[in-house]
Amino acid sequence: MHNGKVEICGVNTAKLKVLSAKEKNDLLLRVKEGDEAAREELVAGNLKLVLSVIKRFSSRGENPDDLFQIGCIGLIKAIDNFDVTLGVQFSTYAVPMIIGELRRFLRDNNVIRVSRSVRDLAYRALTVKEKLSSALGREPSIEEMAKELGVERCEVVNALDAITDPISLYEPVFSENGDSVYVMDQISDTKNTDESWLQSIAISEAIKSLSQRERNIIELRFFRGKTQMEVAKEINISQAQVSRLEKGALLQIKKQI
Repeated sequence: MHNGKVEICGVNTAKLKVLSAKEKNDLLLRVKEGDEAAREELVAGNLKLVLSVIKRFSSRGENPDDLFQIGCIGLIKAIDNFDVTLGVQFSTYAVPMIIGELRRFLRDNNVIRVSRSVRDLAYRALTVKEKLSSALGREPSIEEMAKELGVERCEVVNALDAITDPISLYEPVFSENGDSVYVMDQISDTKNTDESWLQSIAISEAIKSLSQRERNIIELRFFRGKTQMEVAKEINISQAQVSRLEKGALLQIKKQI
């Protein structure tokens, strides 16, 4: 990064094109008709969406170029599978597709592996531990757990040690008929959910459709916490005008979402 310029995969992110909602819809219709040029333009016009998604995965320690390329694969899949008749915004459909592609990459790229049999024994041991704790009124010994499981003591110790080390949130803990349950699926976060994050992106997309003055008012009022009187003074209009423009902008955002 230098002079405000950030490059990922040789792309200057400061110069990425942003499409309007109408442009996206027109291009999507052309894509469904087999227009490859429209498909390429749609990909290029949504690269900023990919960037906004990979930011939430930046703490994983992966190469940003790799994440960006994987995110682009998710974007292309979203373009190819999007149904224009659904009446939903493209970004609402594309973001989960991009996230899913990144999750698969991170899961498959995980270098720390514990064999499935050892992992299954470890989770069975934890289940038995909870069961015996309730029955005995105390924490069971390793010997008691091994006896209940019908295995050697050393097997229980090794299995529990194996899952004590840090594992990826994308490590499978259970698989059946090709469907897997991952560690992340067992963790609850009521605040930073995909749904709330998707809503945040949808709001950002809707704000882009506002006029410059409306965007200024929304930013000053809801992102900087200023009163209507303070906003009116800063942009040199009356408080009544601020109130009217604010209401109109909020209504427009609500309709777009």
